Amino acid sequence: MLIPTLIMALLAVSLVIVGYKYHGASMCGKGLRSAGIMTLEVLPLLLFAFIVAGMISELLPRELLARWVGEQSGMRGIFIGTVAGGLSPGGPYVSLPLAAALLKSGAGVGTMVAYLTGWSLWAVARLPMEVGILGWKLTAIRWVSTFFFPPLAGLLAQFIANRFTPLSL
Repeated sequence: MLIPTLIMALLAVSLVIVGYKYHGASMCGKGLRSAGIMTLEVLPLLLFAFIVAGMISELLPRELLARWVGEQSGMRGIFIGTVAGGLSPGGPYVSLPLAAALLKSGAGVGTMVAYLTGWSLWAVARLPMEVGILGWKLTAIRWVSTFFFPPLAGLLAQFIANRFTPLSL
């Protein structure tokens, strides 16, 4: 987490400097106020998502996770991950900490890739808005055309994880 944090800090400081130099203190103040408002809006969600992720990683027995969604769970784990991802509400502030906690607690790589792919492609909670904005036809075409990707991504990830150690990648 250190490298991404440093990169984001460098980008933020650079943008503040460029904004101040070319647009003045007023524009920088507006940008920083906007950042503060966004932080206050997102912070409670982040806090609760991290609490949920932390509690899941401690409360769920490793044996249970290994049996249902671990490396040896095979297609069952990948399908569970796919469906759970598709049904998961919220944005990346919820799904990414949850996936990280489950992975740390013994969930398989393929299962978590299927979960994240199902979350991003299926997004059942997003369907009503998608139908309302794009219509039934395009939503159905999009959903059907992406239907098989979460389990396939999970299988591919499991294959890669089983073939390569972190040092060989």
